[in-house]
Amino acid sequence: MKRLLLQVPILALSGAVAVLWAAPAPAQQHTTVLQAENVRFDYAQVLRVTPVYQTLRATTVEQQCDPEAGDKSDSRFQRVLGTVREALGRERDPKPSTGENCRPVPVEREFRRPIAYDVDYVYKGARFRSRLPEDPGNKLKVRVAVTPVVAPISTSR
Repeated sequence: MKRLLLQVPILALSGAVAVLWAAPAPAQQHTTVLQAENVRFDYAQVLRVTPVYQTLRATTVEQQCDPEAGDKSDSRFQRVLGTVREALGRERDPKPSTGENCRPVPVEREFRRPIAYDVDYVYKGARFRSRLPEDPGNKLKVRVAVTPVVAPISTSR
């Protein structure tokens, strides 16, 4: 079977016409059509949000002073009274330290901070879990994409 070639003008430049000559594709070549993805957005119901924490440790050096051994002016009653004042939020006048009984002591502290959130949610009856950078609240916006499954075309006939 004989096939004809087509002439298609593409662009005219200064009176000259450019022409594209198109030949038909070989008989065994298959063309794959890529379809744009079908996407829409909807909302899912959040069931549970669990923070994921990072634990940081920091060490600082603080002065720790021992009570002076020769000080007997505090009676048992005064110590109980001082404890009650501290519990009620009224501070006693602290005695100035001479610095002789003080020493630097390393104090280690732990800090926890949330770095992500594990979110359990339900969409159209199906349950999902995702790790998100922020707490989404009661609703979570989801991206829904639907693409048909197409069997590959066999090349043998």
